[in-house]
Amino acid sequence: MDLLVLTPRTADELDAMRDAGRVVAQTLAAVREAAVPGVRLRDLDDLAQTCIREAGATSSFLGYRPAWAPTAYNGALCLSPNEVVVHGRPSGQRLKDGDLLSIDCGAVVDGWNGDAAITIPIGSSGTEEDARLVTATEEALAAGIAAAVPGATLLDVAQAVDAVARRYGFAHLPDHGGHGIGRAMHEPPFVPNRPQTGLDRVRLHAGSTLAIEPMLLAGDERYRHKKDGWAVVTADGRRAAHVEHTVAVTDDGPVVLTRL
Repeated sequence: MDLLVLTPRTADELDAMRDAGRVVAQTLAAVREAAVPGVRLRDLDDLAQTCIREAGATSSFLGYRPAWAPTAYNGALCLSPNEVVVHGRPSGQRLKDGDLLSIDCGAVVDGWNGDAAITIPIGSSGTEEDARLVTATEEALAAGIAAAVPGATLLDVAQAVDAVARRYGFAHLPDHGGHGIGRAMHEPPFVPNRPQTGLDRVRLHAGSTLAIEPMLLAGDERYRHKKDGWAVVTADGRRAAHVEHTVAVTDDGPVVLTRL
């Protein structure tokens, strides 16, 4: 028996999630173009808020406060430079040439969510290690998406992501991963990026929707939180990358909903 039966989305519901995903993709594209040396993280968030609002959507992140958070979230983006893995908050920090920036965005259209993330180099002096880290994380995401087919389990998805990380020799951010998504941004099940006990009992069906999001670290897997209670940073100060897509499981194969 499955540990968790995922509620399948109807065709109309998937269309609504695709609309939300398109807003996310458009916003990430605009922010990617604007993310240059000298720009403040807060400026990028202002741009994202404008993009989301002008598309007739609302931000999934702005004002979000899960049970563990000390404060409500203060932006429409998570902006995580360099050693910040995830949940970096918008601030007056200015980007520098050679930075590596992870950008996470969520939007809601007609009550349905889309969620995606990218990691990009800033300026022209990126390192080969940064490029390799981003490539590995993107390949891990692609592998996880490819494994999300009817009849597969979450173990299949986790093993696919983990195999890429192992091949490149990068660590995972422990205790973090993807999630179910739909009417809420975060829904069951938790979608780990490496195998865990019980994942083989969570089976995917046509209409299941997941946010798959590898988070790979150039160093070891140790991490800490910043004083703001949100930002997760590598304990050794080495860099990290984070990418994500919202994916629908269909009889014709996985469909990425957060793509233009």
